[in-house]
Amino acid sequence: MEISRIRALRGPNLWSRHTSIEAVISCTEAERDISSLAGFEQRLRRRFPEIKFQEPAGVDVPISLAHAMEAAALCLQAQAGCPVTFSLAVHTVETGTYQVVVEYTEEDVGRLAFDLAEALCRSALDDTPFDLDAALAKLRELDEDIRLGPSTGAIVQAALARGIPYRRLTEGSMVQFGWGSRQRRIQAAETSRTSAIAESIAQDKELTKMLLHAAGVPVPVGRSVTDPEDAWKAACEIDGPVVIKPRDGNQGKGVAVNIRTRDEVLAAFAVASAISPDVIVERYISGHDYRLLVVGNQLVAAARRAPPQVIGDGVHTIAQLIEEVNKDPRRGDGHATSLTKIRVDDIARAVLAKQGYDTGSVPPKGALVVLRNNANLSTGGTATDVTEDVHPDMAARAVEAAQMVGLDICGVDAVCETVLKPFEEQGGGIVEVNAAPGLRMHLQPSFGKGRPVGEAIIGSMFAEGDNGRIPLVAVAGTNGKTTTVRLIAHILAGNGHRVGMTGTDGVYIGGKRIDTGDCSGPRSARNVLMHPDVDAAVFETARGGVLREGLGFDRCDVAVVTNIGAGDHLGLNYITTVDELAVVKRVIVQNVAPSGCAVLNAADPMVAKMASVCPGSVTFFAADVHHPVMTAHRAQGRRVVFVDRGVVVAAEGRNSERFELADIPLTRNGTIGFQVENVMAAIGAAWGLGLPWDKVRAALKTFVSDAQSAPGRFNLFSYKGATLIADYGHNPDAIQALVGAIDSMPARSRSVVISAAGDRRDIDIRRQSEILGDAFDRIVLYEDQCQRGREDGEVIALLRDGLANARRAKAVKEVRGEFVAIDTALAELNEGDLCLILIDQVDEALAYIGKLADG
Repeated sequence: MEISRIRALRGPNLWSRHTSIEAVISCTEAERDISSLAGFEQRLRRRFPEIKFQEPAGVDVPISLAHAMEAAALCLQAQAGCPVTFSLAVHTVETGTYQVVVEYTEEDVGRLAFDLAEALCRSALDDTPFDLDAALAKLRELDEDIRLGPSTGAIVQAALARGIPYRRLTEGSMVQFGWGSRQRRIQAAETSRTSAIAESIAQDKELTKMLLHAAGVPVPVGRSVTDPEDAWKAACEIDGPVVIKPRDGNQGKGVAVNIRTRDEVLAAFAVASAISPDVIVERYISGHDYRLLVVGNQLVAAARRAPPQVIGDGVHTIAQLIEEVNKDPRRGDGHATSLTKIRVDDIARAVLAKQGYDTGSVPPKGALVVLRNNANLSTGGTATDVTEDVHPDMAARAVEAAQMVGLDICGVDAVCETVLKPFEEQGGGIVEVNAAPGLRMHLQPSFGKGRPVGEAIIGSMFAEGDNGRIPLVAVAGTNGKTTTVRLIAHILAGNGHRVGMTGTDGVYIGGKRIDTGDCSGPRSARNVLMHPDVDAAVFETARGGVLREGLGFDRCDVAVVTNIGAGDHLGLNYITTVDELAVVKRVIVQNVAPSGCAVLNAADPMVAKMASVCPGSVTFFAADVHHPVMTAHRAQGRRVVFVDRGVVVAAEGRNSERFELADIPLTRNGTIGFQVENVMAAIGAAWGLGLPWDKVRAALKTFVSDAQSAPGRFNLFSYKGATLIADYGHNPDAIQALVGAIDSMPARSRSVVISAAGDRRDIDIRRQSEILGDAFDRIVLYEDQCQRGREDGEVIALLRDGLANARRAKAVKEVRGEFVAIDTALAELNEGDLCLILIDQVDEALAYIGKLADG
């Protein structure tokens, strides 16, 4: 068994909507059926009894070692507590080679599961030991380290329930919700609306108290101190039990309560000053410790917190009682679980000493032993929900405290006997406010019911009905993608949208290119959706990105599929047939929003069949309104776009909109058939987005296919009275469409400049020159430095083979270098001639031709 490739599919993909790890696994002949591996399955099940095999697809398909890897990688994650259910193993066209796909929730955990699955299978093959418990512990530990904590996770789940997309920006708790200009961000329980000044105030306990006092909110009296003697002096001024805490502490660190004697004050000051040089001494308020959670202008949850404690049984020591409490599965070492383990440190020992105990003491049966004076969950405390008991006046004071500090999400710490009465009636008060408050105690309290605080936070960030999304169009197909993307983006821009656009020549934001190169993959799409100045997005969605990583978004409003051609990278990544290619292209259709639509080429059978997998509605387009697919769709009152005597018609039932082709420069009065198809696709997309027809019409009139607006897409130049056409056509279907368009253009003589990408099939490279040899008088073949895996001369030889039976071409030249080929062709042009230049280096070649061209 050999694993030759492992990659992460981070979005909806060829196999499913799940994020998944995909591996390519090669098996020997014996490994293709584990029943032929003596004792293997029995040894595997002894090592991992919980493993479950899925039945391979197909009749009488044996379970291979690749299937065992699939089952192990999925079941190991499931046993470690990861919520995963999907896996698949598929035999490729290469004998003994499989693609194995296994769902993950955290990518690093999924990758580790594959490593452990391989180790498990090899141990069963070789009959060597495998420590299942250690493997599962390793997976759990990694999962706990990197997955979102309960607070952030609750907010994310609330967003997903409302259909709001999210993206984790760091390995920590920073998350983006929504896309483009409608995005919001959080870090734990802080939002992008949380003021840095407000957070700074909340960390300064003395300043907080001063502001709350100014607002009439009851707070304990006290002041800041800087040395032990000043702390004792402040305690004497208060003349009663005091609380000593660091001025800018958090999570209850360094806090000592109910301090009375000089020795206690000096000891507490030493602990607090180790955290902050500025220490506060304030009056101790007797009562229970409450946390009141304010979101926006509402109190959304409240909990009574109790300090970590154990109850004596007259038999066990305090250390043993703590150990027993810590066995509670809800308790963990950090913040990943609903409760935190009780830890024994110097503070706990000091608190025990005040009660006359140490960790070896055996308290009497029923005796309550407190291990800390503060009740923070982070130090092992517990919480009881009291949300429904909070008096309205107390709730109002909590909201006032949050607003006085300026926090949109605020944890207000209060001490009082009960929440059933206002503070003033019982001498209680607010002792602290907290930015980024922990939500664990409200989500999963130790006692009482959990509160939907995640929903409240999302509700404060996004108004009801707002899903944080921007209009998103994905375009796939063999030919016409780039022009269609640019035309849709132009229509959106004409409607006032700031458009983010990706394609094979870069990323554009608001018409400005911010990245270059082939940016038609998921990474560029995600970057656009992260940009705060984007109101709408249009993505060219290439086959390679879908196979390599999946989509860069969870769903789109409109999916456009232009056509499916046989020459589009067949033979790569185990995609060997047009049917398989269509399955890749249709991924965007499968991930249309239920309220969205797919715009499909009815004249292409492969594309038309995609309608059956679209969750939303379908708009068909074709030049011929009488095409059977168009006729049936229109008869049902559904949307169609077609051509009728020089007019593009968008029809639904008895309603229609008409667009004169003479008013659409891109089509040259309707003579360029493939541009007419691109226009129909763009009109269908604009219709699906609900854009006003007058805006669509105006945009179509102003879009031209020049080197600036659509580089490499039928760009026209004039050279000494001859016509030059520069295009990035790079497959037989594209070249056939170009020939069809050029046939309608008059010319005394026709010439063409061509090379071919080395990563195409031999048959596709030959077919390109076969088409050109029947349509052009003179042909210049060129080969450049980048042959994409081919040997020097190999591409030109294949092109030459395609010209063997050319019916028209009389002169063929072969040169080295794209610009040399251009010069060679232009040197032979006369007035009235036409030259098609099939460019490879789009930007450089267009700039070169532009310098040579007239005007």
